[in-house]
Amino acid sequence: MTDLHSRLSLARGPAMKNRFMLAPLTNLQSHADGVLSDDEFRWLTKRAEGGFGLTMTCAAHVQAAGQGFPGQLGIFHDRHLPGLTRLASALNAQGTHSVVQLHHAGMRSPRELIGEAPHCPSANEEFGARAMSLDEVKASRDAFIAGAIRAEKAGFNGVELHGAHGYLICQFLSAEVNLRTDAYGGSAENRRRFLDECIDGVRAACGKDFSLGVRLSPERFGMDIGEILRLAESLMLGGKVDYLDMSLWDVFKEPEDAGFKGKSLLQWFSDLARGKCRLGAAGKITTGAHCQRALDDGLDYVVIGRAAILHHDFPEKVAADAGFQPIALPVPEAHLKAEGLGPAFLTYMKTWKGFVAEPA
Repeated sequence: MTDLHSRLSLARGPAMKNRFMLAPLTNLQSHADGVLSDDEFRWLTKRAEGGFGLTMTCAAHVQAAGQGFPGQLGIFHDRHLPGLTRLASALNAQGTHSVVQLHHAGMRSPRELIGEAPHCPSANEEFGARAMSLDEVKASRDAFIAGAIRAEKAGFNGVELHGAHGYLICQFLSAEVNLRTDAYGGSAENRRRFLDECIDGVRAACGKDFSLGVRLSPERFGMDIGEILRLAESLMLGGKVDYLDMSLWDVFKEPEDAGFKGKSLLQWFSDLARGKCRLGAAGKITTGAHCQRALDDGLDYVVIGRAAILHHDFPEKVAADAGFQPIALPVPEAHLKAEGLGPAFLTYMKTWKGFVAEPA
């Protein structure tokens, strides 16, 4: 049985001191220009202080036109460096593996936020998105690479490429969304080209000890689970990616696709060959027992979202009590404030049905 509190080495960068990764959680706390705020700094450093082996920022957009939500952290300009440097230093001081998640919302960028039609591999009527030119595809690829360079300059241990949840990299992977007829569309090999070039670019531009992860989702957003399984194994065996972070929504449920019943989503991925790459997943892992079960089912680490919002020291709570269960929902505002959520984050959490208690 794998010990949740044992160290986990990565091929590059410092080892994780335990098997707990903080999920990249949208929190709406950055300034309008993408500069890190004190509230977001406090939210993230409090999780590092609470014992997470890897602490990841929310999705940080690599181009202004790729912003996905208000109050989003930015990494597309040098004006973001002072805040990012301050954050990296504070996270590293806690002995956590510090990571920036690199993101571009693509067709999911709200027009009212970016001031223009959102960008997409192909024109998309549902989102009012226009097709990217070949030059724009290359510019976005280069922006991901520039974001990684900026993260390394700021002192982070690594970056994660956000290839899940229907955002730009995921849009390229999707045969439903990506209708391009050039080198970036058509076959599965072509549709993964954008991601592959981002990976290659980060590897070439950043140091040999800089970690690189990729987040994927196998369902929703036009994803084909068979295709994502093949992609995941290819990435894990390719030697360029240090960890794969699967966003599964519910790690223990069976896939929706009738051809993939009989095993949980988690097990479909944990059964893949992975070489030296580490594998983790997010999706309703909310208790100490869930964490242990996920490792017993083959994961190297667990990705904690909701439970990390509720308890900044979730890893320490589980270390003290293997059966730890978070505070019951809905929770009082005072509890979340004490856990380091600022006003913007608290307002956002009130949009999660049944999460925050109504004032008496």
